[in-house]
Amino acid sequence: MGALTASYVSGTSDVPLLGLTIGQQLDATVAAYAEREALVVRQQKIRWTWREFAERVDAIAAGLLALGLEPGDRVGIWSPNNAEWVLTQFATAKAGLILVNVNPAYRLAELEYALNKVGCRALVTATAFKSSDYAGMLHTLAPEIDDCEPGELAAERLPQLSIVVQIGGDSLAGAYRFEELSGMGGEAERARLGELARTLQFDDPINIQFTSGTTGAPKGATLTHHNILNNGLFTARGMRLSHEDRLCIPVPLYHCFGMVMGVLGCVTHGATMVFPGEGFDPLAVLETVSEERCTALYGVPTMFIAEMDHPRFSEFDVSSLRTGIMAGSPCPIEVMRRVMTSMHIGEMTIAYGMTETSPVSFQTSIEDPVERRVSTVGRIHPHLEVKIVDAEGRVVAPGTPGELCTRGYSVMLGYWDDEARTAEAVDRNGWMHTGDLATIDAEGYCAIVGRIKDMIIRGGENVYPREIEEFLYRHPAIADVAVFGIADARMGEEVVAWVKLREGVEVTEEEVRAFCRGQIAHYKVPRYVRFVEGFPMTVSGKVQKFLMREAMARDLERAAE
Repeated sequence: MGALTASYVSGTSDVPLLGLTIGQQLDATVAAYAEREALVVRQQKIRWTWREFAERVDAIAAGLLALGLEPGDRVGIWSPNNAEWVLTQFATAKAGLILVNVNPAYRLAELEYALNKVGCRALVTATAFKSSDYAGMLHTLAPEIDDCEPGELAAERLPQLSIVVQIGGDSLAGAYRFEELSGMGGEAERARLGELARTLQFDDPINIQFTSGTTGAPKGATLTHHNILNNGLFTARGMRLSHEDRLCIPVPLYHCFGMVMGVLGCVTHGATMVFPGEGFDPLAVLETVSEERCTALYGVPTMFIAEMDHPRFSEFDVSSLRTGIMAGSPCPIEVMRRVMTSMHIGEMTIAYGMTETSPVSFQTSIEDPVERRVSTVGRIHPHLEVKIVDAEGRVVAPGTPGELCTRGYSVMLGYWDDEARTAEAVDRNGWMHTGDLATIDAEGYCAIVGRIKDMIIRGGENVYPREIEEFLYRHPAIADVAVFGIADARMGEEVVAWVKLREGVEVTEEEVRAFCRGQIAHYKVPRYVRFVEGFPMTVSGKVQKFLMREAMARDLERAAE
């Protein structure tokens, strides 16, 4: 590829897009790898071959049809990671039902909003996990579940929800138990599944994922078989995944990282899906990688930091690891270097994308020089286009920051039942406006500079938090850092750094500022430094800077009183 003259790239490939539904792809994988391991779920002591897994999927798909669900109906799933989640993902796809991923951290108001926004007819719910009493919360929203027959819920606050299926418990009188589903479908439902396999189309909507990013009311990004199956395929190809690989998936299934890059990435290549637990636990990941001889590992940067900083890290043999993906939030250069050496993941890749684009649009290659792999998110994915535009929508010169826009097979159908917000996000030419600030260099490598909303304008200077974060990661005492702006009467905005220190070290605010002076421009040196134990985050590992901004503003107001 010659040097770019404008910030526009399109991905070519000798591998065509798959023109299959998710059910057809699963059947093809089973035909090729029937007796190889498909799914390992450590906390449930589950170990299934592709044949065993597919038999269970078909039984549950028939059961869902037996409940009276029709293609196009929405089925919510509200649960941490487990085998039932993965089974439901494929069973709904085979039955033509639209799976609605409900964030396992949601509480009452969020659950009520999500289920009603997309009109879920059915909900598959866990019973409890950590501080989440799922059954109790559902009972609060729909007390009518005490007095109804299973499948006949008529709740005032959830008017469209009639069917509840409970995983791992029977505390809800009006709910089916998950294990009942597989015995419900008969010959008629099995025949219907065969008919659906021939009639379902790969452009049909199959999945709704709620995305609020780091701010705003949740929007239901509506994705098709074609969107997510192909993105899983090309993301896994970017890591050279094969049927010989065993992928450890500690990221949440409710998010694209788990269910698309993880599950569908494995299914398109016949690789083994390995789940170390219901939620992220660094020790469980280390134990699982060692015991299962995993060759690939996923995570957001904070997960890899927690694994490498675990006091027992040196006890575990993780030398089987070869590749993986770090994504979800910007990857600090120093963390990437440690992962490649301490964790043996020499072929670690960085991926970038968003839920609305299924998700990945850029990924580093295992052939890229290390400098490229640690300082960019790689090059454009196959069959996609990206342009970087200024505030007027004009494509900028290479190396110039602007908004990243994506077009191609991966762009969502739209936000469910929200034409106005869909039109704001996807323009008439099919470009998804990401809200991310990025640059593309002359060789086509993309670097994410930050969010348009996160850019700090201090005294007329544009300040990109990512740049300051990367610099502060070089400080030997700093384990993690988040930089953001806060309103200031004199300068417009001032720079704030929240810093998480390594165990057992002490540093003062002035020492952090002194580390910056003379190394980065004076206007980038944080005016405020605060030491914290952690950051407010979404379940998928994105730092919620708007919450940090609010907390900091309250603290400064109190200090000024």
